[in-house]
Amino acid sequence: MDDAKTRSRRQILEVAAELLEREGVQALSTRSVAAAAGIRAASLYQLFGDKDGLLAALAIHGFDLYLAQKHTVPSEGDPVEDMRRGWDAHVGFGLRHPAFYLLMYGTDRPDRRPPAAQEAHELLLAFLHRAAAAGRLRVPPGLAAHLVLAAVTGVTLSLIGTPEGERDPEVSSRMREALVAALTTDAAPATEPALAARALALDATLAETPPTAVPLRPTETALLRDWLQRLARQDG
Repeated sequence: MDDAKTRSRRQILEVAAELLEREGVQALSTRSVAAAAGIRAASLYQLFGDKDGLLAALAIHGFDLYLAQKHTVPSEGDPVEDMRRGWDAHVGFGLRHPAFYLLMYGTDRPDRRPPAAQEAHELLLAFLHRAAAAGRLRVPPGLAAHLVLAAVTGVTLSLIGTPEGERDPEVSSRMREALVAALTTDAAPATEPALAARALALDATLAETPPTAVPLRPTETALLRDWLQRLARQDG
């Protein structure tokens, strides 16, 4: 795509984003966006294909906004406190940008995930691997990521669907604390850490270690990680 088309696409997305946030997805049509952008509908079709293409592009734009915010959330050094801060940032984004959030997480096309959605998931996984390496997770990072995403999106969508004056902030904080209690260990581990925490910490360390630095064959490393994950589940 040449520079002129890139600029036109960006400008149309900015107009569509303003319309989306002001009036909701029901106000979005190729005709309304083209009129607001001061272009012909045919030009919009050339850049996005159809309304579904425009909505997909807006979902990607929403994830870009979300990731930009996530990268500004500083780490406190404590993975559990970071989990709380990440949860609050996620819910806060959804409540500030409800129309975008519904496009990003309320999609009726689950087989299509924007690349930025995968990047957001990988950021969450990377954080959870660090938490596991610190001995703070009770379950494998992959399972923890699914549980965190299911819980935080459920809470955010529920709050978006509740009139603003009727929203109870404890809905988010209570669910957050229930999840933290279910997924994490205490800040000060016992003298003899639980088997699950040891297994998960070693598994997370192996996941972050270059294969060339592990004195095992790839199949042996895979087998060891499978055993460690089984030990974590048995002890948990």
